[in-house]
Amino acid sequence: MIRDKSAKNPAKDAPKKQAAKKAAPDKAVKTPAAGAPEVAAGKKGIIAIAPPSFRRERALIKRGVWPVAGCDEAGRGPLAGPVVAAAVILDPDRIPRGIDDSKRLTAEEREKLFDKICATAQVSVVVASPARIDRDNILRASLWALKRAVVALPETPRHVFVDGRDRLETECDCEAVIGGDGIVLSIAAASIVAKVTRDRLMCALAQDCPGYGFEQHKGYAVPEHLEALDRLGPSIHHRSFFAPVAAARAKHMPWTVEPERDLFSVTEVEVQMDAQIEIDGSATL
Repeated sequence: MIRDKSAKNPAKDAPKKQAAKKAAPDKAVKTPAAGAPEVAAGKKGIIAIAPPSFRRERALIKRGVWPVAGCDEAGRGPLAGPVVAAAVILDPDRIPRGIDDSKRLTAEEREKLFDKICATAQVSVVVASPARIDRDNILRASLWALKRAVVALPETPRHVFVDGRDRLETECDCEAVIGGDGIVLSIAAASIVAKVTRDRLMCALAQDCPGYGFEQHKGYAVPEHLEALDRLGPSIHHRSFFAPVAAARAKHMPWTVEPERDLFSVTEVEVQMDAQIEIDGSATL
C-alpha cells in the first residue's frame, strides 16, 4: 500500500498551499490582457492628462455667439525680457491637430504648430516691455498686453476666454479659466503663439546682450542666469524691481539705488515763538 507522504505532515504542507493560493490572483493582476489599458495600482498609477478641447467654443457657436477668441501670455516669471500676449480665433473647420498647452510641447512641436495656427486662424500679438513692467508691475503689464491683443484681432470677438483668474475689461464677454491653456483649445493655441514669439525675441536679445545666455534660458532665474547677472550686472532688458536684478544693480550700480527711508526715525522740529505774542500763564485751559 502506497501512502501519500503529505498525509503524514499535514500541518507543514498547509501553509505552503495557502501561500500558493494567495500568490495566484496576484500574478493575474500583474499581467493584464493584451491591448487592455494600464490600471493604476495604489499611488504608483499613471494619470492620463486629457488635451484641451474645442467644446466650450462649440457650445457658444451653437448659441449663435461668434467669433470666440482665446488669449494667453508668456513671460511673467523671467527676470529679463518682455511679456508677450497673444489672442487667437480658431477656424472651426481648419483646426490644426496637436494643439496643446505650450508647456507640454517640445520647442520643435511649438514651432510647427505656430506656423499652422498663423496660417489658419486670426492671430494678434502684443508685447509689454520691461520698462512698462517696471512702471506698472508685472500683473498690470500682463493684463494690459492681453487686452490690447484682443482689441488688435482682425475681427472683433463676441466672447473671450483668458487663461488665469483675472478677467479682462473688454467690450465683449470675457471668461477667465484657471489652467485654461490645458482646457480650452483657443487658449492653448494662444499660449503657443505667445511662447514661440517670446522665445524668438529672447534669442534676438541674446545677440544684443551677449554673455547672459538669453538664447538658452529665455530670461528665467536659472543658476546660469543668476551667475551672469551677478558677474555682469543687469542689462537694459532686465526688470529692475525683481529681487535678483535689484541686488545686482545695487552691487554694480549703487548710485542708482535710492536709500530706504526709516519710517521710525524721529525728526527734531524747531518751533519758534513770535516774541510779540504774550501768554498769560494764569489763564485756565
